[in-house]
Amino acid sequence: MENTEIFDVAIIGGGIVGAATLYKLQLRNPDLKIVLLEKEDRLAGHQTGHNSGVIHSGLYYKPGSLKAKNCVKGRHELVAFAKEYGVAHDVCGKVVVATNESELPFMNKIFENGIANNTEGIEKITGEQVKDHEPYVEGIAGIWVPCTGIIDFVGATEKMAEVALAKQPESKLLLGQEVISIDDKDNEHVIVTDKTKIRTKKMIFCAGLQADRMARKDGVKLKEKVVGFRGDYYELTDKAKHKVNNLIYPVPNPDFPFLGVHFTRMTNGEIECGPNAVFTFKREGYGKTDFSFKDTFNALGYRGTWKLFFGNMKFGLNEYRRAFSKRLFLKTLQTMIPSLEMDDLKPGRSGVRALLLGTDGDTRDDFRIEHTENSIHVLNAPSPAATASLAIGEYIAEIAEEKFDLKLSVKE
Repeated sequence: MENTEIFDVAIIGGGIVGAATLYKLQLRNPDLKIVLLEKEDRLAGHQTGHNSGVIHSGLYYKPGSLKAKNCVKGRHELVAFAKEYGVAHDVCGKVVVATNESELPFMNKIFENGIANNTEGIEKITGEQVKDHEPYVEGIAGIWVPCTGIIDFVGATEKMAEVALAKQPESKLLLGQEVISIDDKDNEHVIVTDKTKIRTKKMIFCAGLQADRMARKDGVKLKEKVVGFRGDYYELTDKAKHKVNNLIYPVPNPDFPFLGVHFTRMTNGEIECGPNAVFTFKREGYGKTDFSFKDTFNALGYRGTWKLFFGNMKFGLNEYRRAFSKRLFLKTLQTMIPSLEMDDLKPGRSGVRALLLGTDGDTRDDFRIEHTENSIHVLNAPSPAATASLAIGEYIAEIAEEKFDLKLSVKE
């Protein structure tokens, strides 16, 4: 059944970036009629709802990059938003721990990044000072990052949408609406979902794991492809929770495109350990044996995937072994907390991260947002996108106002 309403803007994707875009665009332009479409029956059903819940500081990102600028700006906004609207959070701080001499040069580099990115309050600390924060951790040096925290990202996503919709009663949230195709008709777009047709003047795509597919549906010529990597977590049992106060991170390996296995206290009081990073045979598959022929063929038929595999063969094999071996996972965790034992761990949840891969196997590390005459596409929004979501939403809103003449159309 076709919806006879016509919206000024349709936002496709109800993760935290889509919700933040709705929030920013609606508050800046209260008269706009906006519809947010999400294919699941709830918001934040994929990357947002399966990440580690960390408010990132801005320590790891290249100075001047979109990640660096938006992480720091977005972090301040996110914490203020959480305080104003009662979203569960805690700016508890974290330690980054070096466990051997070979890690010190890169530890110093990320510290310099943090200084350049205005990550407030960070300081280098000794191994003994690490123990002041996390008594069970063994390390030779570290970085104390007081502005890192934890948050309920699902709750934040839901609240952003709620506040935006309260601002404009004619705007809508449509859940359970998977976009099948997009048709152009008489200076407007008809978005065909599995349930209805939505008419809109402009479109903004925040589709996460499906970003490349949505871009192609919109006629964007995109060379890269999204490839999914699953991250598995363990949780500490009650008898071991006292061994972690807040957040404990290793010094990341600069040759590997992930931050490494870490410890995170969640807002519900649980302590998560992880994630690893393994290729997933289903983009939205959270089980170790989940499989989609379409997703697997799409990824393994792409030259960039094999380039990434061959360039990270040793790391990849280690990650896979660890995915199926609790003992190996424990051994990795013991590099920071040697006193952990097998019965301190119980299986936890999993998440899938979307990586935009070039044909050369390069992970497009920075945020990537592009626009056409009538649409904006968030093509790459890896971590710290959740932390940076409000800053990204504002950035998108500014592009939309300029490229879509939204303020002009509102005045008319």
